[in-house]
Amino acid sequence: MVQRRNALGRGLDALLSMDEVQTEGSSSINEIELSKISVNPNQPRREFDETALSELADSISEIGIIQPITLRKINEDEYQIIAGERRYRASLKAGLKSIPAYIRTADDENVMEMALIENIQREDLNSVEIALAYQHLIEQYDLTQERLSERVGKKRTTIANYLRLLKLPAPIQMALQNKQIDMGHARALITLTDPKLQIKVFEEIIQHAYSVRKVEEIVKSLSEGETITSGNKKIVPKRKKLPEEFNLLKKHLSGFFNTKVQLTCSEKGKGKISIPFNNEEELERIMGKLDSLKK
Repeated sequence: MVQRRNALGRGLDALLSMDEVQTEGSSSINEIELSKISVNPNQPRREFDETALSELADSISEIGIIQPITLRKINEDEYQIIAGERRYRASLKAGLKSIPAYIRTADDENVMEMALIENIQREDLNSVEIALAYQHLIEQYDLTQERLSERVGKKRTTIANYLRLLKLPAPIQMALQNKQIDMGHARALITLTDPKLQIKVFEEIIQHAYSVRKVEEIVKSLSEGETITSGNKKIVPKRKKLPEEFNLLKKHLSGFFNTKVQLTCSEKGKGKISIPFNNEEELERIMGKLDSLKK
């Protein structure tokens, strides 16, 4: 039987519970001390642009690691980089002590494909573990999402939704794995294209215990270019720069209503026109202006 380990997730260990499969393979996401990580001596890349590394280090200092690196577990206190040496080097520059990483043991590559596929159906895995298992199958056995969907009996869109979770910032993936948020929260956050915005909304979810529906409403508003107030904090989306004709329209509307009209536009081209008022008298004046347009 597979020996269980203390880790954030059971990962592929949980998938390999059949007696006839003898393996110590595992895959999970965890925080690993940088002092325990070594670079792969067979890494073909030898030179790293110092300016680009410094820029990445500054980004990491501000919002942390967005995409975990991938490590091979050599022993209890030693890991080797499979992918992500640039992120590793930038994290050292940023002064980090640990880094989020996907962990694989050296025996992962010997795992039987059918054992993985059959056990995905039977184990109670969290969504990140399932996503990692799907990714492992696709990479190791050169499967398309369509082919994998046939093998595991899941819709291709279902598999695609799981795989998209692995593109979320590392803190969100770890929270999902630790059941601080659920799949619904994560799927809502995926629709935001800005990782910084994803992190900000995620922090509000944790602080205020927002429901999935509440997060969907927040994400929808942010996607349409609106500024959101959460608690005492304002979340401002990345807005598309308004074309000159939009600015002219904004000035024209502000002059017509004699108030500062707000016009926002998201990166997707969606937007909103807002006409603010300070009291009932101003509202009546604005309504009078609107009524005059009907004549």
